[in-house]
Amino acid sequence: MKPSLNKLIDVRKYLISFDSHKLPHIFTDVLVIGSGIAGLSAAVEAAKSSSVLIVTKDKVNENNTQYSQGGIAAVISEEDSFNDHINDTVKTGRGLSDKDVVEGIVREGPDRINDLISMGVKFDEEDGGLALTQEGGHSKRRILRANGDTTGREIERGLIEFAKKTGNITVHEYTFTIDLLVIDGVCKGIVAWHSQKGTMLIWAKQTILASGGCGRLYRETTNPKVAKGDGVAMAFRAGAEIRNMEFVQFHPTTLYIAGATRTLISETVRGEGGLLKNHDGERFMPKYHADAELAPRDIVSQSILKEIRATDHTHVYLDVTHIPEDVFSARFPKIKNICESFDIDITKDLIPVRPSAHYMIGGVKVDEIGRTDIINLFACGEVSSTGLHGANRLGSNSLLEGLVYGYRAGKEARAVIKDDNLELSPIHIKYKSPTPKQAELDLGDVKDALQSLMWRSVGIERDKKHLFEAKQMIDYWCAYVFEKEFLFSAGWEVQNMLTVARIITEMAEQREETRGAHFRKDFPERDDEKWNRQLAVKRG
Repeated sequence: MKPSLNKLIDVRKYLISFDSHKLPHIFTDVLVIGSGIAGLSAAVEAAKSSSVLIVTKDKVNENNTQYSQGGIAAVISEEDSFNDHINDTVKTGRGLSDKDVVEGIVREGPDRINDLISMGVKFDEEDGGLALTQEGGHSKRRILRANGDTTGREIERGLIEFAKKTGNITVHEYTFTIDLLVIDGVCKGIVAWHSQKGTMLIWAKQTILASGGCGRLYRETTNPKVAKGDGVAMAFRAGAEIRNMEFVQFHPTTLYIAGATRTLISETVRGEGGLLKNHDGERFMPKYHADAELAPRDIVSQSILKEIRATDHTHVYLDVTHIPEDVFSARFPKIKNICESFDIDITKDLIPVRPSAHYMIGGVKVDEIGRTDIINLFACGEVSSTGLHGANRLGSNSLLEGLVYGYRAGKEARAVIKDDNLELSPIHIKYKSPTPKQAELDLGDVKDALQSLMWRSVGIERDKKHLFEAKQMIDYWCAYVFEKEFLFSAGWEVQNMLTVARIITEMAEQREETRGAHFRKDFPERDDEKWNRQLAVKRG
């Protein structure tokens, strides 16, 4: 598919002008962009025989993994089976999951969990074994958790501490990756920027893109501020294939307090008995799906939206008052503390919730070991599209995917370096931006307007009219944002956000059906005859 992207997006290979002769250079065997579960797993594995440099645009633990509450899915219990997990994943993916990919990840999962445990990650235990819970779409209890509801934070802690003990790994925090250096279809590293050190070139024999998602494209999101789609945007500029970007997953339950940042209320709260009720106090999920509160996320989010509209209210409620306080406090200490900070007493008050943008299902297309279609460039984690999730992600499969593909990418990267005896050979690059205009611009206003537009027109429900209007508005902003060359990260982030938003909107307009996380009001039925296929885009 060749979308009619704004010509200013399509023409820019790099966001800045630069001459490699005039910049400082850094060299490494393996470069990892991002420090979530995928990036850290890749770094740890690659470091077994290669020097590794991790660059991350904020502090090392500021990423979506850090904020993950629910857990990581894996077949651990004897009551569970690989086939059950595979079938649950494929069913949730609505026909677009690659079954071979699903099977490979699911079967590899327990080994990678054991890797985490050996590196010092401490999962919760119960009755002499690992504690397991259930989430929507899962037919069995297979979600491992840590510290109740701070699983991601514990995984990050364990991986970071292990990486620090590894002599081959260096971490550069607060280092913004502007663009991938790609010459004749081969990735040579990146153009990067640090607020004190300025612009630099980092040359690598192998580059692993693990930069995370793009939830911050939306006004309502569970994602931290770093998740703005930089990885997909830079991969698109570099010429990589991007696919399935119309499938943005919205988490059904985030704490809704007007004026406050949206905070995730883990799906495992419903797995442990939490009930969804509307403004009239009626439990509503049984009328929408046989699995009620444990239905897949797309169905729960769309059902909540219907109830909000039917009751003319801004949100619905999660009722946990029937769960004993000591049980809830032990199982969800973070969520209990968050509720208390807003004077919500979980023993008698209902928790106000509504959906928010949560996870990008699409991304940079990769093969079974994380290779992109650019030589020497891998991608793993949320920035990638492996074929696991299809049209809708099964809860807690994302950490599993990042763990498995991070391991695979790191292993293959170091193997290629060893087998092919790769050498670093910097090349002189001089790039001049075709539109290097300098002018005043209120970037904050553009960013806020874009987030509101995406939430309003490219959110849980879409239709042709609003998608077309969104494309026009994004093109209007591109006309003056991409005519400028910025010298700081806030400008590059807005350019990246516009790029990714334009791709999502174009793909959402093209897919004239409803499937998984993509809901078209004007095409409310799934259409396997025309649309049981992937949509992809490449620059140029």
